[in-house]
Amino acid sequence: MTRRELMNALIAAAEPACGAREAAAIARLVAEKRCGFTRADLALDPGEEVVANGVEAMLFDLAAARPVQYILGTADFYDLELAVGEGVLIPRPETEELVRWILSDAVAGAITPDAKMLDVGTGSGAIAVALAKNLPGAHVVAIDNSPEALRFARQNNERHGAGVEIVEADMLALALDSEIFDVIVSNPPYIPTAERTAMADNVVRHEPASALFVPDDDPLVFYRAIARFARRSLSPNGALYFEIHETLATETAELLAAEGFSEIELRRDIHDKPRMIRCRL
Repeated sequence: MTRRELMNALIAAAEPACGAREAAAIARLVAEKRCGFTRADLALDPGEEVVANGVEAMLFDLAAARPVQYILGTADFYDLELAVGEGVLIPRPETEELVRWILSDAVAGAITPDAKMLDVGTGSGAIAVALAKNLPGAHVVAIDNSPEALRFARQNNERHGAGVEIVEADMLALALDSEIFDVIVSNPPYIPTAERTAMADNVVRHEPASALFVPDDDPLVFYRAIARFARRSLSPNGALYFEIHETLATETAELLAAEGFSEIELRRDIHDKPRMIRCRL
């Protein structure tokens, strides 16, 4: 099979589930990660023969809308390659922006080099590992209540030598022996269940529902629980950071104000949507 033939096959398999543009991006990712050639290589010599072990299985999986990150077993996040698979949420670019905000605050001196940080609902460990790798003096604790997610978080922590302390704990019943943190960060479940029918098949059919969806009648349930934990667990001048649902930005800010937080700041992502919030006690 030539490079061009492989690309055409990959695009054809992925396109019905995700559209032409995303299918082309998926094909390029598979070509680079699994078959060892880049977009430039394709342009220079599209007729070069390639060894594509397991290509039939990949095509089947793409046609079934299985996320390419699960097919490859990895996802890129903040210059890190993270192990992912069924049972753990695939980290998104918007979450990278949340990490970037925290790191920029650290550079500005708002977070001390030896800060103690807590990542609530760590999933693959993306936030925690990225923070630990970029703030080597910090002590980062990561929690989740999913055994599958924790397995990936521990694997990624070990792979990158991040030194994150990983703990199994329930986000709705946090109790970490009265530990005090300088930073608490979370990307909790926040998508109302009613939105499920409008979402892409590759997300709904394959990624863990428990990491995505919340009850329609209480979509801020995790924010409330984490904010109440943060009230007693943040150090003086400590900061609480959240990734948020773009349509619930105002409600999230109001909840945090009602819980006693101040200096509440919303930030927009690269798509100009309100997707992050920071506050202090």
